[in-house]
Amino acid sequence: MKKNLLFAFLLVNSLLIAQNWQTNFEEAKILDQKENKNIVLVFSGSDWCAPCMKLEKNIWMSPEFQTETQNSWIIYKADFPKKKANQLSAELTEQNKKLAEKYNKDGSFPLVVLLTPSGKVLGMFGFKNISPTEYIALIHSAEK
Repeated sequence: MKKNLLFAFLLVNSLLIAQNWQTNFEEAKILDQKENKNIVLVFSGSDWCAPCMKLEKNIWMSPEFQTETQNSWIIYKADFPKKKANQLSAELTEQNKKLAEKYNKDGSFPLVVLLTPSGKVLGMFGFKNISPTEYIALIHSAEK
């Protein structure tokens, strides 16, 4: 019974955390202009890129990052899964490819791109084995 409650608690928390990620980049751009927030665009290989998985677990899922995103940024993940079971819709795959052509020409994974509401690149970051607080400070350092 205790295991079931713990599992339910973790599932609900993971669903709440996942709610901040935008699923349509055009809508994210409208939202960032409306709220006057920058966009954190994350290029990820969620099912094959070990550093991407570490960022997901250690940074993106952290309470510190979730709190900061609510206050500071609009977040969008351009995912490029390889396993057939994890494939995205054709529309989302095409949207992510276009974003990669514009912001990730070298095909780096993971790549975190900080954008202004107008689409100007403020900074680019890769995997860093640092705390959520330090990663948040790194992203904020590009805003100065």
